[in-house]
Amino acid sequence: MPGIFFSHANALKEVDNKPDEVMAQKKKNFAVDLKNYLKSMLPHLETMKSSSSTSSSDSEKNKLTPDEIIQWTMSLEKLLISEDGQSVFREFLKSEFSEENIEFWLACEDYKATNDSEELRCKANVIYQEFIQPNANKQINIDFSTRNSVTKDLLEPTITTFNDAQKMIFILMERDSYPRFLKSEIFLRLAERHHGNNVRG
Repeated sequence: MPGIFFSHANALKEVDNKPDEVMAQKKKNFAVDLKNYLKSMLPHLETMKSSSSTSSSDSEKNKLTPDEIIQWTMSLEKLLISEDGQSVFREFLKSEFSEENIEFWLACEDYKATNDSEELRCKANVIYQEFIQPNANKQINIDFSTRNSVTKDLLEPTITTFNDAQKMIFILMERDSYPRFLKSEIFLRLAERHHGNNVRG
């Protein structure tokens, strides 16, 4: 990257025999130059970041096998067993502004694998605040009865506290999002990369 050149940089060193007002102006001009430089560099940094992220994502997807992708088409359950499947499905849900569903489902899976009671309580509160409570940032679509049941269970949360809500969201994804995912450009492009151009037929 080219060096940084500022017309006022050397002026900061001219402290001797300069009035305070002049030096203050010099420093102010230097600060403006620095601010403008950083501002001009932001688009380039964002492009570099985006390019790096895309390259990493493509590299991970290239590790997939045709058999694994075929498994994804069998059922939503088989898709979610795969970490790569989770990643691609999350990408699709994000394009539909419904990524909170898989995020909640994954949070529940992590929750059920928790053994420590205190940690279980902490995770239960986090899941409730993020996905269940009214006006939550990532509020999921569950009925009042299920939401109310989860709220009551928070007093003494157990491994099964979110089971009904998780099952409801799984069914929602299975019936609604999953069929569209299998027909989406995101999935078809990935499948074509590993199976050839006859996938769309």
